[in-house]
Amino acid sequence: MTKVVILCGGMGTRLREETEYKPKPLVEIGGKPILWHIMKHYSHYGFKDFILCLGYKGEMIKNYFLNYQTQHNNFTIALKKGNVILHNNEEEDWNITCVDTGQDSLTGERLLRIQPFIGIDEEFMVTYGDGVSDINIKELFAFHKQKGKIGTITGIKPGSKYGLLKMNEENTITEFVEKPILNDRINGGYIVFNKSIFKYLDNNMFEFTTFPELAKQQQLALFLHDGFWQCMDTYRDYLHLNKLWNTQKPWKLW
Repeated sequence: MTKVVILCGGMGTRLREETEYKPKPLVEIGGKPILWHIMKHYSHYGFKDFILCLGYKGEMIKNYFLNYQTQHNNFTIALKKGNVILHNNEEEDWNITCVDTGQDSLTGERLLRIQPFIGIDEEFMVTYGDGVSDINIKELFAFHKQKGKIGTITGIKPGSKYGLLKMNEENTITEFVEKPILNDRINGGYIVFNKSIFKYLDNNMFEFTTFPELAKQQQLALFLHDGFWQCMDTYRDYLHLNKLWNTQKPWKLW
């Protein structure tokens, strides 16, 4: 079964209001951790075998899944025997491997540390534990297979953090454009790798070392996604995503 590797080890310092007490992947959107939203997205497309690269406060993520059934269901427990009966029995058909990849490890080292858990599949997927999207994962995976490259990155058009001003030739403002979508593309964090990627990894950020090398060798494909995408980088992003969940749910495909 194709593995989905989720990078969950960063400290999330720009979201200190929440991450001082919990790892960023457990910060909640609509009452559920953003990690849960990401995993629901992948499982919607049939990818249900996850490897979580843990680091900062990783024991909290372990405990979340160890206690998942009792946290998400009503239950009756017989204390003397330790028997637990789940009543509404909300379950996910997920296989989850939690791997401690180091408190201060960078992304390349985290991937190297989970190599033994990838299994026999030639490809695996990688994403970050702080972003949601409505990307079609099956189309991304099929595109990667078609291109036959070592890696495929999803390119998204980010929204500007600032409003833009438009003016005429006389330097008179004619229009305010509130946080427009930019034309340039950035790495949206939905990635597919061939297993040969491990020969290119080191203990640094693979985004800054491995990706440029693959680009030189023309071994990096770009999958274009023009739909919804949003990362949770700051407290403002956290508030924005919760507002979207309460009103539109633009990434809820399941």
